[in-house]
Amino acid sequence: MMQYKGYSGKVEYDGDANILHGEVLGIRDVVTFQAKSVDELQKAFRESVDDYLAFCKQRGEEPDKSSSGKFVVRIDPELHRKANIVAASAGKSLNSLVAQLLNEGLGETSRARKTSSAKGGKRRRAG
Repeated sequence: MMQYKGYSGKVEYDGDANILHGEVLGIRDVVTFQAKSVDELQKAFRESVDDYLAFCKQRGEEPDKSSSGKFVVRIDPELHRKANIVAASAGKSLNSLVAQLLNEGLGETSRARKTSSAKGGKRRRAG
């Protein structure tokens, strides 16, 4: 995962074209980049983000941000009740409990993804 100015980029390898290509994640706009080497890819990613920000400024539009910090989750009422009880028992708000659990769960997912990549795990885009 690549990071620059608060934006994240995902990269994939296209063996047919022998290029690395990527896209900025978490925004509605489509911002892509590509290169033939890792060094060029980092530069292309940064240039694409900078171009996107300049384009938005030129048009007088606010650039899309990757996340606002708020989201709505719909769950079973019984699970909601249990979560409220666990949060209250721990002296926490439901928001802080959910944030903690997401942080813990995503940390494990992130580590598993890195381990899988290190072992040669591949993911290709369909289409």
